[in-house]
Amino acid sequence: MANLTLKKKSLLKPRLETQNHFAVNMSERLDVLRLGYRKGRDPRITTHLALVSRAMGADGFLLAGDEDKEMFDNLNSVSERFGGDLKTEHVSGLGHLKKHVAEGGVAVHLTMYGEPFRKAIPKIRRDRPVLIVVGGAKVPGDVYKLCQHNVAVGNQPHSEVAALALFMDAWFGESASERTFEDARLVIEGINDGKLVHDNEISKE
Repeated sequence: MANLTLKKKSLLKPRLETQNHFAVNMSERLDVLRLGYRKGRDPRITTHLALVSRAMGADGFLLAGDEDKEMFDNLNSVSERFGGDLKTEHVSGLGHLKKHVAEGGVAVHLTMYGEPFRKAIPKIRRDRPVLIVVGGAKVPGDVYKLCQHNVAVGNQPHSEVAALALFMDAWFGESASERTFEDARLVIEGINDGKLVHDNEISKE
C-alpha cells in the first residue's frame, strides 16, 4: 500500500494565469450548467462534472432538475479543503439558459452531434460570460437552438465528464490541468512513488 505523507509546506506554487493557447487574457465568468439532474440516479456523474468544473477553472456549477443540497455540501467541503471558490446553485434549466443568452452571454452546448471542439473554440467569444451546457438523459431541442455553439468532443458516445474535461483543457490551456489554489489547506504534490500531501494548517502552527 502506498504511503501517505502529511508535511508542512512553506510556499504554494503560484496559480497560472488564466489564458488560452492564443495568449488571450480571459476575465469573463465561466459557468457549467448540468441539465436534467435526477437525484438518486445521476449523483456520481454529476458530482464528477462539478469536480472537473472546479479543478479546471469554472466559476460556478449550476444544477437544473432535482435539488440536491447534500451534493452541494460535499462540493463546498472539497473547496474548503483543496481551495477555490466554486459557486453552486440550483437553477431552472432552460429558463436560466434563455436569460443568459438574452443578456448577451455565450452558451456552449457539449454534444456528440456538434462541431469538433478544436475547430469551434477559436470562434467562441471570450469577452462575454460563457455558459457550458452539459445535457442529461434527454436534451430538449430548444437547447440546440438557444446555444450559439453546439460543440463535440468526438462524435462517438462517451462520458460527458470526459467531454467537459477535454473542452476546458483546450479552452484554458495550460492553466486548466496545472491549476493551483492559493487558499488550499491540502495541497497534493505529485510524485512517482507513494502519496505526498502538504497540510498548510500544520505549517501555521
